[in-house]
Amino acid sequence: MGGFLPAGASERAEMLREIGCGSIDELFSPIPQEVRLKGLDIPQGMSELQAQRALRAMAKKNKVFDTIFRGAGAYRHYIPAVVGSVTGKEEFLTAYTPYQAEISQGVLQSIFEYQTMICELTGMEVSNASVYDGATAAAEAAAMCRERGRGRVLVSSAAHPEVIETMRTYCFGCGMELTLIPEQGGRTDLRALGGLLGADVACVYLQQPSFFGSIEDAEEAANLAHAAGAKLILGCNPIALGLLRTPAECGADIAVGEGQPLGIPLSFGGPYLGFMACTGKLMRRLPGRIVGETTDGKGERAFVLTLQAREQHIRREKASSNICSNQALCAMRAAVYLSAMGPGGLRQVAETCLSGAHYLVKRLSALPGFQVKNEGEFFHEFVTSCPVPPQVLTKRLEEAGILGGLPLGGAHEGEVLWCVTEMNTPQEIDRLVDVLKELERGNAK
Repeated sequence: MGGFLPAGASERAEMLREIGCGSIDELFSPIPQEVRLKGLDIPQGMSELQAQRALRAMAKKNKVFDTIFRGAGAYRHYIPAVVGSVTGKEEFLTAYTPYQAEISQGVLQSIFEYQTMICELTGMEVSNASVYDGATAAAEAAAMCRERGRGRVLVSSAAHPEVIETMRTYCFGCGMELTLIPEQGGRTDLRALGGLLGADVACVYLQQPSFFGSIEDAEEAANLAHAAGAKLILGCNPIALGLLRTPAECGADIAVGEGQPLGIPLSFGGPYLGFMACTGKLMRRLPGRIVGETTDGKGERAFVLTLQAREQHIRREKASSNICSNQALCAMRAAVYLSAMGPGGLRQVAETCLSGAHYLVKRLSALPGFQVKNEGEFFHEFVTSCPVPPQVLTKRLEEAGILGGLPLGGAHEGEVLWCVTEMNTPQEIDRLVDVLKELERGNAK
């Protein structure tokens, strides 16, 4: 427990003498006086009972909805109890990232199994041990594709706005140029993509389904990109892959996405999980850690961190990425979730999401002013018009205990992005529609 206790006065004095400082003020003298704190006004400590009461009072300020029709990148799915039971074991929950691989066989095997499942899910040949989130994965994938003479990244305007901004930040930092591909009807305008492709394009990024929920023609996008010598990065919803063709089948070179739907709760926005997988040809460009399987000195199965030479902390001057960590616990939750669900269970979840979303579309389309905006196939999200200001809609639904769809802005001002998962029952959908009917009647008066 000594590591958790602050240093005493004599210990601080000894440390100051060792570094040649006469006082704490002298130690901090390089920091301008105007930005230094003159002291901390810390209240008196609380008893355990008082602290619990204070925390409960703060928690009551949060609004927790039992009914949710909002997604936009973070989704409420059912999480089997086994996920928390396995990953809550302290040998996993408290384990640090495996720097000393030879004594971290359990953690390494869990990562290896995760990588294997991501490869099976995406159809790709290699997966890394994960990165921080889906937006980071997309940005890191773009950096993987940079080559001499190819420094431009084409990104679909139909992708998640936060992913686009993250990619823009990364591109700025590494000297790449990001160009947006126009969106039309909730999908990437492939004709516009063809006109933007050139010898300077490193890669094309599409999201499947798009941010607006529509199914993209990823195969055609891959054909266009490859014809121009560029690579295709496909951002995937992992639950949708229970029904859709894999990125590999579509011709993608890199598959990335947000792994939060795979057994990770919403948790007010994190921590989440970025998954990355690619073809074997790109394996040495894949950032972060990769766990490999080998045999030990006794010839028994063992796991190691492999290809570490490309990590930032090993070959800093030649690194194409500064990712040198992974979301091991979140990745393990994803692996346990996928194990519990199996291929059949994942497909069933995807089918339930799909059928629920189409049921909601049918019910909403019968209401005045709720017109579906985009034609064609969609998965579990879709966009409608809204007959009242979206803020009014949101407030009325919240009063009914429902978190409604996400009001959109910009060119989609006045529209709402709805989402349905297997957690939404037909009865919840009917109740949502009843509340909207009441709102419409009140607005008509």
